[in-house]
Amino acid sequence: MKFHDAIVVGAGHNGLVAACYLAKAGLDVLVVEKNDWIGGAAVSRSLHPGFTYSNCSYVSSLLRPEIMRDLDLPRHGLQILPYEGGAVFTRDGGYLAMYRDHDANRREFARHSPRDAEAYDRYARDILRQCRFIRPLLMRTPPDPTSFKPRDLSELAFLGRKFFGLTETERYDMIRFWTMSISDFLDEYFEHPVIKAYLAVSAIIGTALGPMSPGSAYVLLHHYMGDVDGNVGAWGFARGGMGSITQALAKSLEAAGGKIRAGSGVARILVEKGRAVGVVLDNGDELRARRVISNLDLKRTFLTCVDEKDLPAPFVKQVRRFKTRGSSGKLNIALDGLPRFPALPDGSPCIKGDLHFTDSVERMERAYDDWKAGHFSADPFQDMMIPTLIDPTMAPPGKHFMSCFVQYAPPKIEGRDWGDADRDAFAETVIAQIEAHAPGFRNLILHMEVRTPRELEAEVGLTEGNIFQGELTFDQLLFNRPVPGASQYRSPVKDLWMCGSTTHPGGGVMGAPGRNAAAEILRDARKPLAMSDAYAVL
Repeated sequence: MKFHDAIVVGAGHNGLVAACYLAKAGLDVLVVEKNDWIGGAAVSRSLHPGFTYSNCSYVSSLLRPEIMRDLDLPRHGLQILPYEGGAVFTRDGGYLAMYRDHDANRREFARHSPRDAEAYDRYARDILRQCRFIRPLLMRTPPDPTSFKPRDLSELAFLGRKFFGLTETERYDMIRFWTMSISDFLDEYFEHPVIKAYLAVSAIIGTALGPMSPGSAYVLLHHYMGDVDGNVGAWGFARGGMGSITQALAKSLEAAGGKIRAGSGVARILVEKGRAVGVVLDNGDELRARRVISNLDLKRTFLTCVDEKDLPAPFVKQVRRFKTRGSSGKLNIALDGLPRFPALPDGSPCIKGDLHFTDSVERMERAYDDWKAGHFSADPFQDMMIPTLIDPTMAPPGKHFMSCFVQYAPPKIEGRDWGDADRDAFAETVIAQIEAHAPGFRNLILHMEVRTPRELEAEVGLTEGNIFQGELTFDQLLFNRPVPGASQYRSPVKDLWMCGSTTHPGGGVMGAPGRNAAAEILRDARKPLAMSDAYAVL
């Protein structure tokens, strides 16, 4: 029987990133994927003739430029197209526009509140300072604060130097920021409700928190840490849909000699004498390897694929307590034409970005209240986009694809599993909200895919439908992610590694967990990591 150097479980983007680095280092790498297609949550699929859907993740910013360079992804077809703006539609028929240009945003803020326009520069400065502190940590293995190993002590010293390099006021502000709600944070800068509503968006995307929940301010920072073409905090569309990212990774892996086996779900990870030695597929095939790297989330890995008797009881208890509460749903819609939003001036570039209907933080919080009560939001928050305005390759001429990311949708409806009637009612709530701001929208719908937490778990493998493979709360970050004592991509089972978003630095189409896991595996194997000169500055 052939022994691979590494088997990676799951062909999502982090699994593919890890596999690419391992293959480039000369290891014999096999990626096994349960679906007949690759990509995990970063996938492009054709579900209606002529249309390409980004049917789970839908925008790109967080993918680390170092990874793109190391793996030569642009040469393998990846292109990120920045979008041009965004807007919030208000209940009185008005709107708040957002643009790529900071000064244009400032003028738009002044149209609503001269005081908020003056505060915008201070807000942008303070957020950028937070980003500068955290961004270098993304591509580093978090230290174990209980360890006396030289490497952990060195990393703790690195953190200490960064922290004490701030002024006393900045240190206090940072500690407050990481633990406070986005509502309280924005109240310190702005007064106009629609401005605060737009800026609060990134703090609730994909998390089971409301804007008034402590810790939600950090989630905003998590979404601000990316960049497009060097513009920090910018977002864009992957040309051809988000699957273009994972297709480029697959080509990079193939070029390095790695292989992917689709349609091969893993029933069990083989553990013998405390060591991972391979996997058993759903069809009964047994594949052997010197190490196994799981791109599955923490609970799916250790509560489903590993026998509990092979794990320490305290670790299993921590895994069960790990928070993976889903909060999101998604509609992917094929349109016969471009919807018209009467509130926006004709020709406004804002329609080429993210569009929202929730015009106050209070409305967001009420939507979250519905989630806490166990049902989807009656007045949901939507992050709505029309990628075909920038990337026309995703639809036939004159047609358009619309992506609607929706908060909040609980993992269960009042304690029971989602049913088809629940899914249809959820979709109708979303469509009715769009129709109220874009009359005639219903008549443009050619096809619609509806994804609730039920579909996200069944099809993508995200436990409870959590798109980050675990909540991004302070108790689940850095050396606490996924659980204390297992934060360095290793597990209690020797040669069983983790590389998904369930590990540091967390979710989003970032690639950092996969790259960091590969670095640890290669360090353990005493092999060099193929990387660009960019890491010299970290």
